[in-house]
Amino acid sequence: MADSKRVLLAEPRGYCAGVDRAVETVERALDKYGAPVYVRKEIVHNRHVVETLTERGAVFVGETDDVPEGAIVVFSAHGVSPEVHKTAAERNLKTIDATCPLVTKVHQEAKRFARDDYDILLIGHEGHEEVEGTAGEAPEHIQLVDGPASVENVAVRDESKVIWLSQTTLSVDETMATVDRLRERFPHLSDPPSDDICYATQNRQVAVKAMAPQCELVIVVGSKNSSNSVRLVEVALQNGADAAYLVDYAREIDASWLDGVSTVGVTSGASVPEVLVRGVVELLAEHGYDDVSTVNTAEETLTFALPRELRPARTARK
Repeated sequence: MADSKRVLLAEPRGYCAGVDRAVETVERALDKYGAPVYVRKEIVHNRHVVETLTERGAVFVGETDDVPEGAIVVFSAHGVSPEVHKTAAERNLKTIDATCPLVTKVHQEAKRFARDDYDILLIGHEGHEEVEGTAGEAPEHIQLVDGPASVENVAVRDESKVIWLSQTTLSVDETMATVDRLRERFPHLSDPPSDDICYATQNRQVAVKAMAPQCELVIVVGSKNSSNSVRLVEVALQNGADAAYLVDYAREIDASWLDGVSTVGVTSGASVPEVLVRGVVELLAEHGYDDVSTVNTAEETLTFALPRELRPARTARK
C-alpha cells in the first residue's frame, strides 16, 4: 500500500568519538598551521570527508616518504606502526597522531603480550590499515587470522601462551565465530583483557539487528573501504532484511530497489557525517517515504580529547 511507506532510522549511527576526534584534528591543524597539512592515508574511510578536507587544504598521501621534509603530517584514526613513526622522525616531520584511543589500546595490548612472549592471534582483514599498524607493534609475535576459514593455517610455539586480539571494526558475530574455531584448536587460548571491538561498531550493529527484521530494504551510508560500514550491510542481511546496499551518497540509490518496499531501514557507518544520511532520508521522502521513526538501542556519550598539540591553551587562573 502506498500510504504505508516508512523509514526506520537506526540510532546510534554515524560518527563515533574516534572519527569525530580525527576529523577535528585535521580541521584544527589547518586552522592553526595553514594549508597544506599532510595526512598519511585517509584520515577516516569516507569519501565525502576526504574530499571536504582536501578542499580545505589537506593533502592525503600514501606514505610518510611522500611528505616534504620538515612538514606537518597527521596520522589517521586507524593507527600506524612504530616503523612509520621512525621514518617520520628521520624526515624531520612534525607529527600529529589522530589514532583512535581504542586502537591505541589494542596496540598497547599487543606490546604487553609480546613482552610476555605470547603468540598473538590478530583477528582482522588482511591489508586493512589498522591491522598493519597493530601487527607492526610486534611483528615477530603476531599472526593475522582473517576469518574462521584461516584458523587451520595458524601455528603457535606454546599452546598455553596464546592470546587473541582483534581489529576494532569487525562484526562481533564473525569475530566470535573465529574465536570459537581458534578455541577448538587451542583450548588454552586467552581472551583480551577488555573487549577490542569498538563500542561504536557494536552499537551500530545492535541497532541494525533490531531494525532489520522489520525492513525489506536497508540502506547503509558509508564507503566501500570502510570495514565497519561493509559489516553493517552483512548484519542487516543476516538479521532479516530482504536486501541491503552500501552507498556513499543518496544519488547512488537505484529507484528499482524501492519497488514493492514498504519499510526502508537507514543507518550509517562510524565515519559518516550526518549530512549524508539526511540526503538519503530526503530522497526517500521524494519517493513517498515520509513517515520517519528511529530505532534506538543505545545512548552514546563518549568523547575523546584532541591530540595535545591542538588543544586550546588553558587560560591562567586569576
